[in-house]
Amino acid sequence: MIKPNKQFTLLAGITASVFLLTGACKSDSQINTITPENYCFVEYPGFPNSHSTWGDIGYNPHFNSVYIGVTNHADSVGLFEYDIRNDRMTLNGFIGKMANLRDFQWQGKIHSKILTGPDNQVYFATDGGESREEYLMEHPHGYAGGYVMKWDPATRTLRNLGNLMQYESIKDIEIDNETGNIYAITYPQVHFILYNAAENQVKDLGRLGSSHVPRVMFTDKWGNCYYVDWRQRLVKYDKQAGKLLFDKNPLPAFPGTPGSKIITGVTAYAKDNERNIIYLITYGAKIIAFHPQESGIGMVEDLGGVLPDEFTNNPWGPYCPNLAFGKNGKLYYIVGGHGNFSKDNKTLFMEFDPETRTHVKLFGFDPVVIAEITGSDVIDKDGNIYFAARKEIPRSSALSVGEGGGKGTISKPFMLIFNPEKKIGK
Repeated sequence: MIKPNKQFTLLAGITASVFLLTGACKSDSQINTITPENYCFVEYPGFPNSHSTWGDIGYNPHFNSVYIGVTNHADSVGLFEYDIRNDRMTLNGFIGKMANLRDFQWQGKIHSKILTGPDNQVYFATDGGESREEYLMEHPHGYAGGYVMKWDPATRTLRNLGNLMQYESIKDIEIDNETGNIYAITYPQVHFILYNAAENQVKDLGRLGSSHVPRVMFTDKWGNCYYVDWRQRLVKYDKQAGKLLFDKNPLPAFPGTPGSKIITGVTAYAKDNERNIIYLITYGAKIIAFHPQESGIGMVEDLGGVLPDEFTNNPWGPYCPNLAFGKNGKLYYIVGGHGNFSKDNKTLFMEFDPETRTHVKLFGFDPVVIAEITGSDVIDKDGNIYFAARKEIPRSSALSVGEGGGKGTISKPFMLIFNPEKKIGK
């Protein structure tokens, strides 16, 4: 069982009071089925000046553990492991030291999701994550480029698989669980990369954008990989044909959605494996049901916005870089972050029924409790859902770098565990 410690029980009490004040969209009897007892927070030990987490969270079913990349957004990136059975969070070590990186090979963070390969190993990729990367890209003390790395949970060792493209960060990766091939997208030039780790072969499939880099890739059950181009069209790497396919139409968007939202693409996904549906959230705040097919690009279904009108001043304004598909058939996500909140400046924890297209607001948080959540479809065997979370705390000289936080504040990371069908720790 997951048992929150006293500190997190107190925080749950704070958020419970916020919930009672903010109300919800459905009747009290329906609201009360999910309460603050359905979630808890877990800290990251041994990293007192940690600042943030990004999309870098993933579940390994073989070891029944969750892995998270935590950074100070400058020069230290910790790899954490949450042992579900024993309810224990452990710092495995810092990436620079474990991978034997030299000073000029510094990495600012892990931005990619953390994945389990067909060998039950844990894969992720690194990112520059701060200004030295963007403005001194080809300088020897600027940024050498991101690396694909593999963590072996059995031997507790980290292996650096190499730099896919010189001077380029790696924003996200995916894995074909049949072949073990790795897909990657780079920053800032948006190269779509296919990496055969077994044969150490890198294939550059070209640039799919410029200026903005959509952050999220995803795969279907056949091992094809999807991304979006600068026009918000789905792009599929067809593994059988060995080439890219482009959808003829862009993904759905609200009228008036600005270009900066359109070309930043998909922010999160979650899969209904039984019905072969992949749910997507776009940077323009749309929920989409994608129906992949083995040949060609499948149907795209517009399910509407992440928030109903009463919670937002404009439909494309909300920001939502997270999504999970519960075992009850509902979608769960938290809207907020990067200055985009509900119109009452809350971070909203939402439930969405894709069948009835019904929204339910479960909780409303102040940014000092939850400011932003990341993670795509990180769910364990028991239906517990995991998110990489951040909150805002007062800025100090010891914590003065990186993104996140409002005026006079900076972000502090923690992990959120949620189960919509049972009480956590009960």
